[in-house]
Amino acid sequence: MVKNILVIGATGMLGKPVTKELANSGFTVSALVRNPEKAKKELPANIKLIKGDISSEKDLVNAMQGQDAVYLSLSIKQNEKKSAFHSEQEGMQNVIKAAKQQNIKRIGYLSSLVMFYQGMNGFNWWVFELKHNAVKMLKESGIPSTIFYPSNFMESLAGMYKQGKMLMLAGKSSYPMYFISAFDYGKQVAKSFSILSDENKEYVVQGTEAFNADDAVKLFKSHYKKEKLFISKAPLGMIKFFGMFTTKMNYGAHILDALNNYPEKFEAETTWKELGKPQMTIKKYSEEL
Repeated sequence: MVKNILVIGATGMLGKPVTKELANSGFTVSALVRNPEKAKKELPANIKLIKGDISSEKDLVNAMQGQDAVYLSLSIKQNEKKSAFHSEQEGMQNVIKAAKQQNIKRIGYLSSLVMFYQGMNGFNWWVFELKHNAVKMLKESGIPSTIFYPSNFMESLAGMYKQGKMLMLAGKSSYPMYFISAFDYGKQVAKSFSILSDENKEYVVQGTEAFNADDAVKLFKSHYKKEKLFISKAPLGMIKFFGMFTTKMNYGAHILDALNNYPEKFEAETTWKELGKPQMTIKKYSEEL
């Protein structure tokens, strides 16, 4: 039975809601953080903060002492280069080694649904290859795991599309995405740790409404109350051109290309049945910001 959970990536945009929900659900939660003073301002007081870094196997072994499970909310930053240390590659290797030393019962991992665009329409990106490899490593580790494949998060509307007072779109969004809120996702993660034992599980994480990027942004704009927003749309080709010169723009061009063209289908029936049906809508999310 899982009681004590270590979260790695607890202070991120998607890590915070999950960490809070794990604590609200009765788990004893610890967070591995690089800066405890900063994390103290962002996380509830009942989260134990352990100073350390995923790049250090020693830090991970220390943080996992007394833990039953580990939850990973990792990401590749927009300015990371292919040759750099990546939390979802070398970091995942360190986590698995430390988890085996400390007899961790389960690892939960936030992956990605859009990464399955890899190989479609000639699309090939090292970031998605790395994400596929991270899943492979975890599956082959022998440690019981729960892997979550989420659609686009509602938080990306405020965190990625919104740039100041502008909502930035690029290219043609060809398919609807089942936007999910991190709040609902956190509830599903918490439920998974309560009901699973030693089996391996994979869950597609999707919300109840599907919109392409253009319609989702328009809906967000019409219900966002803090300030008046404006929508700007650029040709994806222009983003790709500037991506030849800057790492961040190159990342943006690839992720937008994938989000615009991945033919997402609804696949969350099992997730809703086992972990609960999402409640948040884009309208409600936008109004509550």
